Amino acid sequence: MTANEEIVVAEGVRKNFGRLEVLKGIDLTVQAGEVCCVLGPSGSGKSTFLRCLNHLEKIDGGRLSVNGRLVGYRQVGNRLHELPERDIVAQRREIGMVFQRFNLFPHLTALENVLEGPLHVKGEPRGAAVAQAHRLLARVGLAEKADTYPGQLSGGQQQRVAIARALAMRPTVMLFDEPTSALDPELVGEVLDVMKDLAREGMTMIVVTHEIGFAREVATRLVFMDGGTVIEEGDPASVLDDPQHARTRAFLSKVL
Repeated sequence: MTANEEIVVAEGVRKNFGRLEVLKGIDLTVQAGEVCCVLGPSGSGKSTFLRCLNHLEKIDGGRLSVNGRLVGYRQVGNRLHELPERDIVAQRREIGMVFQRFNLFPHLTALENVLEGPLHVKGEPRGAAVAQAHRLLARVGLAEKADTYPGQLSGGQQQRVAIARALAMRPTVMLFDEPTSALDPELVGEVLDVMKDLAREGMTMIVVTHEIGFAREVATRLVFMDGGTVIEEGDPASVLDDPQHARTRAFLSKVL
C-alpha cells in the first residue's frame, strides 16, 4: 500500500429502501492513510453508505470499489453480477467495521471475541492468532481484560474490544459508524484515543461521527452529507471554519 493509492472509490452510488432514495449518487475517493470523517444530520445516508462499502447493503446504482476491486460484484461486459457469498465474505476480511453497538458475542471472553475471525474465518494457526489477539488487546489498553466477558466490561471497554476484533483481520481500511454514540460521555475519550493512535499509525479510516473535535484534530478530509448527497468536502479547517454551502453552515451552527 503506497501513498496516493486509492483504497475506496465510490462512483454515483445509489441506494433505495422501497420508494425512499437514501443515497442519491455518492462520489467519494479515499486514499491510503487518509482519515475521512463524515458529518451530517440523522437520516442523511451516512451509515447506509458505510454499510454499502462492505456489502451489508446492496447498492442500486453506481459502483463501489475497495482495493481496486468491485464490492460485492464482478463485471461481465456492461453488467454487474453479484458475487457468491464466500467471495463477499473474503472481501470483508479487508474491510474492518466498528458499529454503534458493540456486537460482541456475550458468551465469549474479550480474547475469544478477538480470536473468532482469525481462527474461524481466516483459518490461522491458533498459537499465532492467540499471540496476535493478546497484542491487539494490549494495543487498545485492555491487556488485563483478556479473560473478561463483555457483560463485565464498560461500554467503552466493549467498544475497544470491538476495535481489536476488527483489527485482528488485518484490514486495509477501517469503517467506524458513530463508534461513540452509544457511550456515556465520560467513556468517549478512551475510544477516541485508540482511534487517534490508529490514525497516527497510518490506518486508512472512514469515520461517521458527531465528534467535531475529533474530526478537526484527526481527519485529513471532512465530508458533509445531507439528503443522501455529499454537500461539501475539504480539509477540516476549511469545512468547519469557512463552510461554503448554506446547509453546512446551518448544521454546524447547531453543533459547534
